[in-house]
Amino acid sequence: MTRFVSVDHDTPMLLPPDLRHWVPDNHMVHFVMDAIKVLKLDDAKLNIRGTGSAQYPPSMMLGLLIYCYATGTFSSRKIEQLSHDSVAVRYLCAQHHPDHDSICKFRRDNGKLLESSFHQVLECAARTKFLKVGNITLAVDGTKILANASKHSAVSHGHAVEQMQLLADEISQLVAKAEAADSAPLQDGLSIPDEIKRRAERIDKLQQAVSAIEKLAAARTGVEKAEHEALLKERAEKEQSTGKRPRGRAPKPPVEGPREGDQFNFTDSESRIMKVGTGQFEQSYNAQAAVEIESRLIVAKHVTQEANDKQQLEPTLGVVSPVVEQIAKVLVDNGYYSQAAIEAVENHSEGPLQSAEILVATKRHRHGRSVAELEQRDDPSAPCETATHKEKMEHRLDTQAGRELYAQRKQTIEPVFGIIKAAMGFRMFSLRGQAKVSLEWTLVTLSYNLKRLFHAGAKLQGA
Repeated sequence: MTRFVSVDHDTPMLLPPDLRHWVPDNHMVHFVMDAIKVLKLDDAKLNIRGTGSAQYPPSMMLGLLIYCYATGTFSSRKIEQLSHDSVAVRYLCAQHHPDHDSICKFRRDNGKLLESSFHQVLECAARTKFLKVGNITLAVDGTKILANASKHSAVSHGHAVEQMQLLADEISQLVAKAEAADSAPLQDGLSIPDEIKRRAERIDKLQQAVSAIEKLAAARTGVEKAEHEALLKERAEKEQSTGKRPRGRAPKPPVEGPREGDQFNFTDSESRIMKVGTGQFEQSYNAQAAVEIESRLIVAKHVTQEANDKQQLEPTLGVVSPVVEQIAKVLVDNGYYSQAAIEAVENHSEGPLQSAEILVATKRHRHGRSVAELEQRDDPSAPCETATHKEKMEHRLDTQAGRELYAQRKQTIEPVFGIIKAAMGFRMFSLRGQAKVSLEWTLVTLSYNLKRLFHAGAKLQGA
C-alpha cells in the first residue's frame, strides 16, 4: 500500500517555533540581515508620531525594504502582507508586522539613508576586492520604467488650448442664461453657479498644464539649439579638412515654442510620454545606471524626465559613487553620442573622470558581423589632426582593442536591466514625482547590488 505523510492541522504546537530552523542557512534573507549589521544607519529618520509608542528599528525596516525589493515585492501593502505569509520575512521582522503606512513613510522619508547605504555597500564590496575602484571600465545605459500614472490622464498642448476656449465659451453661455429672466432651468437639479465654478476650475487646471508644457518646451529649445550648433560646427570642420562641401542638406534650426503633441499628466506631472521597449508610448521615466563591467555592480544612478539619452552621459557619470577612484574607459551606445557630451566628460581635470576615455558608437550597427568583419585585419592608421570628432570616435572602435572592449558593453549593462525588470520584476515605480522616483531607483539599485553580491558568494566586511 502507498504510504502518505501525516498532515495534521488540528494538533497545536506545544513549543513556540524557532524561525531560524525554517529558513535554510544559504537563504538570501541571512545575507541581507548580515549586510545591514555592517552598515552605519546614522542617517535614518524615525517615524515619530508623538504617541510615545515604540518605533520599529531602522535596521529592520531597511532590511525589510531591501529584501522585498530584491525578491520582487514593491507595494507597501503587499510587504505588510508578507510579514504574515512569508517565513523569511517573518524571521527578518522577528514576528513583528509593520503596517503599510509605516513602511511607505519610512521609504518616503529616508532618501538620505538609502543613498548612504548604496555607497556603503559598494565600500564593503571594495574592501573584499570584489569591486575594483581604480582604472575601471564602466558601461552606461538607460531604461524606460513606467510611472505610477496612466497616459490617459495626460493632455496635449493643442487639446488643452482647444478645451480652454470651449470651456470659456460655455461659461459665457451660462452667464448669459443666468442673466436672462425667462431662461429654462437646467436638468437633474443642476445649478448655473456650480456649473460655472466647475468649468472655471477645469480651466485653471488646463492653464497649469499649458504653463508646464511651455516651460518644458523652452528647456527643450535650449538643448536643441546646442545640438544644432554642434552639427553646424562638425560640418564646418569636415568641410575645412576635406575642402569639399559635406553631402546632404544643412540641419534646420529648431522650432521654438510648444508642439501640438507636447503633453502634461495630471496624476504625475513630472513623468513624460516615452517610447518603451515594446515600441509603444507609455507614461515613463528614464532610469540611468553605470555598471562596473567586472563585478557588474551599479556604481552610479539617476532618473531623468528626458526620453533621449544624448544629454545624460555627464549627469550619470557626475554621480558616480565616491568609492570609485579612477575611471579608465566608459562604454556607451549610439544614443549617447554628442560631441559636446563626450568633450564635457573627457575634459575633466580632477576626480575619477580626469583620465576617462569614451568609447561610443557614432552610428547604429546591424546585428551580426559580415564576412569582411570576421577576417583578421590590422588596426587602421590613427586619424590626422584635422579629422573630425566623429572620425576620431570611429577610429577608437575600429581597433582590435576597441572592438573587444566595446563588445562588453551590451553583455554587461543590458543583463543588469534584465535582472531588475525580469528577475526582480521592477517595471513600474510606486512613488510619484521625480524626487521620490529617484529615491525609489536608489532603493532598487541598492537591492540589486546586494542580490548580485549574494549570488556571487561575496562576504561583506564592515569598516
